[in-house]
Amino acid sequence: MEKAPIWRACLAEAIGTFTLVFAGTGAIVINDTAGAITHVGVALTFGLVVMAMIYALGDVSGCHINPAATLAFWLAGRFPGRLVAPYLPAS
Repeated sequence: MEKAPIWRACLAEAIGTFTLVFAGTGAIVINDTAGAITHVGVALTFGLVVMAMIYALGDVSGCHINPAATLAFWLAGRFPGRLVAPYLPAS
């Protein structure tokens, strides 16, 4: 299996981060205005979006969708240092 080009991995990270922020904050706003989702629904929204992004983008980029996760993987020696700089702004 070939590795994805760095631009493709960074694009996948950006899409995953956008989706998480868009859906999660959207659930918070809807809950705040209409009260229709509840705290459990907001938590489920975040969790299900993360799960969907891992399934959709995990093979392309590893689906960190969080700069702290990228740094943690790098510090643990499970992520190459040369990819940290491009991944941080993408997520």
